[in-house]
Amino acid sequence: MEKIIPNLWYDKEAKEAVQFYVSIFDNARILDVTVIEDTPSGNAEMLSFQLEGQLFSALSGGPIFRLNPSISLMVACSSADEVDKKYTALSEGGTDLMPLGEYPFSKRYAWTQDRYGLSWQLILSDEVNIGQKITPSLLFSNEACGKTEEALSFYVNIFKGGTVNLVSHYAQGEASLPEANINYASFTINGMNFSAMDNGYPSDFNFNEAFSLMIICDRQEQIDYYWNALSAVPEAEQCGWLKDKFGVSWQVTPQILDDIMYHGTREEARRVTEAFLPMKKIDIKTIEAAVLAAQRGI
Repeated sequence: MEKIIPNLWYDKEAKEAVQFYVSIFDNARILDVTVIEDTPSGNAEMLSFQLEGQLFSALSGGPIFRLNPSISLMVACSSADEVDKKYTALSEGGTDLMPLGEYPFSKRYAWTQDRYGLSWQLILSDEVNIGQKITPSLLFSNEACGKTEEALSFYVNIFKGGTVNLVSHYAQGEASLPEANINYASFTINGMNFSAMDNGYPSDFNFNEAFSLMIICDRQEQIDYYWNALSAVPEAEQCGWLKDKFGVSWQVTPQILDDIMYHGTREEARRVTEAFLPMKKIDIKTIEAAVLAAQRGI
């Protein structure tokens, strides 16, 4: 089963932000750090890391894209004290979106945007044994508002074994926007849990490339399948990145690309970078040829 890894885009602060997150969460560490040289934004630092045993990646790609609350990370906490401690750390220098307190859906909850722009939802969980601790949460806003239910069906049909686990609707008059329909849903694709909802209030943000979902593939037919199934905005296709019909950004990338960028020689990484930068959909044979040329000194 292909892995899905959340990817976070920062201007120049990726390493600083990741070190901050690693200091807050358990079973957390930086796994790999590399620099992609000579991109359109200059040299871009890329990191692979884990929080609560879950894989993430981060990129210092320049000021092109900025994180916003359209996708947040929901953290299931086992105690009110854990909610409070993580809120204190993550909210310092940031902005509260929903202040720490009791809500109809949780006895202890907060939604905060940290100093680096990443949004976090901290919630006291009723589960005795919390499985996936951190869940990406999609907020369908503006043109995408009202499309959560369609998106659930779309995603679980693309990804093998996908399931919709829970769907809850807004009560009459609960949302200020008439098109808002779903106030909470959860679904699972490729073994990863997600949550989603329609934004019941007007907002000034949309899904963008600052928070993307990486699909790590082993074979070209996997890349072709996800690319054809997901890509809906031709002008957004670049270097393995695409946007689906709801505006969510995905990266469909081969495992060999990650392996070379993190663990290859500098010459292998340079040749591979030259090969993939002009691409839209990634072609594995071209990447492999670039690696072989570097190894042979051609």
